[in-house]
Amino acid sequence: IYLPSSLFVRKVDPRKDAHSHLLTKNEESNLYKIQFHNVKPECLDAYNQLCEETLPSIHNDKYYPCELVGTWNTWYGEQDQAVHMWRYRGGYPALTEVMSKLRQNEEFMKYREERGKMLLSRRNQLLLEFSFWNEPIPRPGPNIYELRSYQLRPGTMIEWGNYWARAIGYRQHNSEAVGGFFSQIGNLYMVHHLWAYKDLEAREATRNAAWQHEGWDEVVYYTVPLIQHMDSRIMIPMKASPLQ
Repeated sequence: IYLPSSLFVRKVDPRKDAHSHLLTKNEESNLYKIQFHNVKPECLDAYNQLCEETLPSIHNDKYYPCELVGTWNTWYGEQDQAVHMWRYRGGYPALTEVMSKLRQNEEFMKYREERGKMLLSRRNQLLLEFSFWNEPIPRPGPNIYELRSYQLRPGTMIEWGNYWARAIGYRQHNSEAVGGFFSQIGNLYMVHHLWAYKDLEAREATRNAAWQHEGWDEVVYYTVPLIQHMDSRIMIPMKASPLQ
């Protein structure tokens, strides 16, 4: 069986190189937090209003070294769910600083208390971004967003990265690629790909067009066996989301 050679220039020495160092842009890479909030159905409108009143104030305040990347409601997938993504420039020290400062923020603590009354459950993950993906930047709308999440077999993250370093070139033609991330804390060996489309019809056309590029079928053939489980959410941006 022919296997394409690795796209990474450096040879991987598992005794010296952590996978995260090989897959990210550099050792100063941004840290991301993704939050999944399952909201009581009768509280969804009030929850959205609460988020839209509170989250932008943190995003816009330079006192906190963090940025709101995007905030959405799930349209197709898990219902009555909100997804938030934050970026911490400076990695774990920035995250620690933000969490410490927010505990002293009375407005935020009131927000958390009110939010807690509206939730059925919540979970989060800390993520790093793949070096070969775009860094998510604000974009105008209207768009729908697809969050495709892949639970990989342990030990396969480098192989996934090798294939997608080439595959991402097939998926840039309509500026649909927003960001690609892999987990550091939370569910491990988890990959998230975030895409933007004008609508569901544009999503279908864009995904079908990828099969016209020589090499895309090979990427799919070799990456599918690396996956244990996969999930797709179609999401609608909240009014406060920088990604519209």
